[in-house]
Amino acid sequence: MKKLSELDPSLFDGVRRGYVPPARLRIAPGLKLHDDFDADVDPITYEVIRHNLWNINLEHGRSIQRISGSPVAIYAIDLNPSILTEDAEFVYFGPYMQYMSGVTDTQVKWVLENRSENPGIRDGDMFLANDPWVGAAHQMDVMLMCPVFHEGELFCWVTNCLHQYDVGGIQPSSFCANARDAYDEGILIPPVKIIENNTIRADIEALYLRASRRPDMVGLDFRAQMAGNQIAKARIERLIARYGARVVKGVMKKIIDTAERAFLAKMAQIPDGTWQERTYVECAHDGDRGTYPVMITVHKRGTEIHCENEGTAPQFAAMNCTYSGWRGAIMVVLNQILCWEQYFAIGGALRHTHFDPTVGTMTCADFPAAVSTAPIQAMEIALYPAYNAFSKMIYSVPALRGDIMCMSGTSQWPGTLFQGIDQHGEPFGYGLIDPIGGAIGAFAQGDGISTGGQARTPISKLPNVEFTEHQFPILYLYRKELTDSGGPGRYRGGLGAESCFIVHHVDGIKQDAICSGAAIPTSLGIAGGYPAATNDYGFVRRSDIQARLAGGNIPGDIGEVAGEPYLIGLRESGIAQNRDDVYAVAWCGGGGFGDPFQRDPAALDEDIRNRSVSPEMATALYGAVLDTNGRVDAEATARRRKQLHAERLAAAGANRAAPESRKGGRILEATPTVHVHRDAKGSYWACAQCATPLGAIDDNFKHHALRIDSRVQDASTRNKDPERYIDAEVALRQYACPGCGTLLDLEVAIEADPPLRDIRLDLA
Repeated sequence: MKKLSELDPSLFDGVRRGYVPPARLRIAPGLKLHDDFDADVDPITYEVIRHNLWNINLEHGRSIQRISGSPVAIYAIDLNPSILTEDAEFVYFGPYMQYMSGVTDTQVKWVLENRSENPGIRDGDMFLANDPWVGAAHQMDVMLMCPVFHEGELFCWVTNCLHQYDVGGIQPSSFCANARDAYDEGILIPPVKIIENNTIRADIEALYLRASRRPDMVGLDFRAQMAGNQIAKARIERLIARYGARVVKGVMKKIIDTAERAFLAKMAQIPDGTWQERTYVECAHDGDRGTYPVMITVHKRGTEIHCENEGTAPQFAAMNCTYSGWRGAIMVVLNQILCWEQYFAIGGALRHTHFDPTVGTMTCADFPAAVSTAPIQAMEIALYPAYNAFSKMIYSVPALRGDIMCMSGTSQWPGTLFQGIDQHGEPFGYGLIDPIGGAIGAFAQGDGISTGGQARTPISKLPNVEFTEHQFPILYLYRKELTDSGGPGRYRGGLGAESCFIVHHVDGIKQDAICSGAAIPTSLGIAGGYPAATNDYGFVRRSDIQARLAGGNIPGDIGEVAGEPYLIGLRESGIAQNRDDVYAVAWCGGGGFGDPFQRDPAALDEDIRNRSVSPEMATALYGAVLDTNGRVDAEATARRRKQLHAERLAAAGANRAAPESRKGGRILEATPTVHVHRDAKGSYWACAQCATPLGAIDDNFKHHALRIDSRVQDASTRNKDPERYIDAEVALRQYACPGCGTLLDLEVAIEADPPLRDIRLDLA
């Protein structure tokens, strides 16, 4: 396998690779681009127009939600609008599902290069596309691109992307968990002109809707997207009429240039180096018990960032994503960690960010790999580890530490897709949206946020149970946050939650499970912070639930229900759920930050009282001592933590030589637990607590730490034996200082894999 940059550029026709080389756009001579702008817009006019453009983008998204009425649009918020310049630089993308805009710019460039001559790009046109090898996350994410003209010149683009209800494939809803390749999945549409001279082309629309089981709903989704573009286009035309084209274009250019300067100012403070994170997905298809590594590598060199996925498993089965999905996932994190103050103006940073994945891997699959489950599999597993990699990168800059965020909940989405005939007599196929409640990982200065939503969708919200019950034939028994689901640490990750339901008003429905992160924790911590608990399914057949409900006894946990427990496979299809069967879906919390032994006893005491942390977890992982009233005894806890450090040293280092003593001075706080020191011999790693040397700067400090291996079940009271689902041996690796026993870092890894060298610094 080769990296994208190593392949022959002539191969990049877009449809095969989903990649437009960074070359000058080749546009038909008859298409004139509006590139004239006022470089000296006054500050007040700039702010007025800048905010107007932002509000146009927000109105664009809200219009799609209102007109579509789809639960995907309203509650999953599975859409995103964008504004781009005439040559496809981002001005803004929206705060909805951000990764859907991940390749809007490259897809618009593809349209400019491949459609400007035949069939042409004119005022009143819109182009529809859903081909993941050109610019969609998966086939259900349909993009509609609209050029905005002024006086015969292409002034800018407004675009949107919306996850549509069903575009075909072997399973209702088009999430084809056991697809063999793209031919088992929904229709693939490279950009086609579906609206011409402001009129829908009936032939193209009929072709596009023919594959759907619900063309009525998909047709409404399409019209909602069309209306969103029309509204945004009209608003921009009104701005041009009021302020003039040169001024509006000058504001667009300044938005991008200002964001670029802010990005470069941050780059100037960050040392050059390389940061990595590694995680795993499991069970690629029904019956599979394999595990597959996924890597993210971020290089920072001067003003440039280079992102790679080298070390990721080859594409396999149906859990892959294309270049489009991978780039979109990384862009979410780039925006939130390094560009958050720029109001979703990502264009400036993209001028200095390079994406060079290895083709043929799970996170950059080559055609015709199956990719329809990408957003809840490969894209999530590409996105969330990038939070840790970028957070590690900025830690050495004190002014940027407030922007650090650990991996968040549903780092792997526990998919539940139900189908059948609903209580209204209509066929349906839909996914349980509840895991969008998510959890936010810990920060460098505070706890994460329990059920705080999806980090990738800042305005996400959990739908009311009444909405889901009205739309679909199910009845909730409970929905609750889960004790011990957040990753332990000095700052604790936010809690995940669980939804439990039964069939209602029908005799039965069918369920498909699409999940990973149920054997191996995927919401990892930073600097000794623990991972969050795993995802989990619960299923009880032939239960006593109907008798319980008849007696007014509503269970608060699936464990209270009597019946026949059934272990759901992580890619199992066609699970029959009948009236007496109880189904529960639990999603993980966020990763922790820092050594749990450093958590303030008062904060831990509050955790126990709020049921965020159980007494068992407080004792086992936080080193707490509880008094007879179950309260944390601060003084006794401090003594016990000191004793546990000593026991850690004795257990792991009984046969080790005493660590070398060096008197170098600290030059960089690389992580909260490991700093860089320098003396006459050169630069070296050292413990942040006691300055014990941990090897030369060009070595992996983990090789010089005490390593203690345990089971992933030891990371949370909620974790179960991975052997339920996978064959590989999984280890929870703790790396402690050989001088003082402080926890330096923690990994979740397949036993055969070497320690991850997650930080390399290029220090002169």
